Amino acid sequence: MRKTLLLLLALACAPVLAADYVQQPGSTLAFAGKYQGEVFTGRFPAFTTRLAFDPARLDAARLDVAIPLADATTGNADYDGELLGASFFDVAKFPQARFTAARFRALGGNRYAADGSLSLRGTSKPVTLEFTWTPGARPVLAGKATVSRLVFGVGGGDWADTALLPDAIAISTRVVFAPGK
Repeated sequence: MRKTLLLLLALACAPVLAADYVQQPGSTLAFAGKYQGEVFTGRFPAFTTRLAFDPARLDAARLDVAIPLADATTGNADYDGELLGASFFDVAKFPQARFTAARFRALGGNRYAADGSLSLRGTSKPVTLEFTWTPGARPVLAGKATVSRLVFGVGGGDWADTALLPDAIAISTRVVFAPGK
């Protein structure tokens, strides 16, 4: 009886970990901006996301997003050639970007913020992803962030002119998850 009581107490005091999730097909990661006043959009079709998340245990939440840059596309061959080249992503030197977050905040309702770090072109800077969380058998994280392209050296040289190409790039994502294994 005493051993059973001690075991129950030990289990009750054990840390509760956030649920682990892996990205499923149908997930999207996109970006948008303006070039000479015209809106352009693009996407990263090959990104992968791992998430540990429980709204009741934000202190244990973790997010890791790996973004292969060579697959980035706007659907415009001219833009895509420039995007992958040395002036922008420079995929020959920097094939991947990564966003990681270990600080999560509740914003009310099913809204949250993941304060993390984006590593792009050899530079890491803080970025906050604000998102909604829809729980269920296939939970969904739908979020947005704004990234300053110039702090990462994206679009340098002639492209650094913010009258031609504004500094702020909008990022949006919708990630469908399943429990991790």
